[in-house]
Amino acid sequence: MITVTGATGQLGRLVVTGLLEAGVPAAEVTAVVRDASRAADLTERGVAIAVADYTDPASLRSALTGTDRLLLVSGSEVGQRVAQHTNVLQAAAAAGVGLVVYTSAPKADDTTLVLAPEHKATEEAITATGLPAVVLRNNWYWENYDAQVQQAAASGQLAGSSGTGRAWPASRADFAAAAVAVLTAEQPPLGVHELGGDQPFVLADLAAEVGRQTGTEVTYADLSTDDHRAALLGAGLDEGTAGFVAALDGNIAAGELDAGQGGISALTGRPTRSLAEYVAEVLGR
Repeated sequence: MITVTGATGQLGRLVVTGLLEAGVPAAEVTAVVRDASRAADLTERGVAIAVADYTDPASLRSALTGTDRLLLVSGSEVGQRVAQHTNVLQAAAAAGVGLVVYTSAPKADDTTLVLAPEHKATEEAITATGLPAVVLRNNWYWENYDAQVQQAAASGQLAGSSGTGRAWPASRADFAAAAVAVLTAEQPPLGVHELGGDQPFVLADLAAEVGRQTGTEVTYADLSTDDHRAALLGAGLDEGTAGFVAALDGNIAAGELDAGQGGISALTGRPTRSLAEYVAEVLGR
């Protein structure tokens, strides 16, 4: 049995459907969800649904019974994730799970990335269980830029504070495909894998590509972190979100997402979505 947590989330759902498309029988897939009503489409396809919450150890123990391979999709509640993930891992150990696959952050054990500490602690908790594990350090999602692509196409302007810092983005579907490849491998590649797209990217590239596809000039303004935060506040973001977004751009500027080429295509055997393909999709071209 392959079990996927967070199975109605943006990444988890793609993994579940990817497993089915890869030929895994629906009866051998369990989707762990908090709200079964959101998984009606998966139920219709024959996937087993287990209702559990990362904060409820008893529900997790029940959900993971019979699991051979587990994908632990990292939680979304920043500040709560270490305790939540530990609950899942303890349930996995109690259930005798044969493989844990975890979606982590780039260079999680050696970075100033604001998202990394909880991932580092979770990786350490996985090691402590003694269970065979694959850690997938997902780099950056193209989808993080959806709103900026649309704004740039409408206004001819794009702003950020990531400077010449490089990331290695790919689509959620690409990252999901990598997880599917690991979960279905005859011999899963144990250890830590830095996963990213096939080509590096700086934010100015996004402005240039939007301009190319729209046939209009799109300028990129590289701001200081403080000015970027102020601009985000002016655009209506709340204080916490504006500070978080600006801090992430600062991390990119510092090279914290420059974790090296690829990783995804080595697992899936196919290229990742390019910048041009991504922008075309967002613009409906």
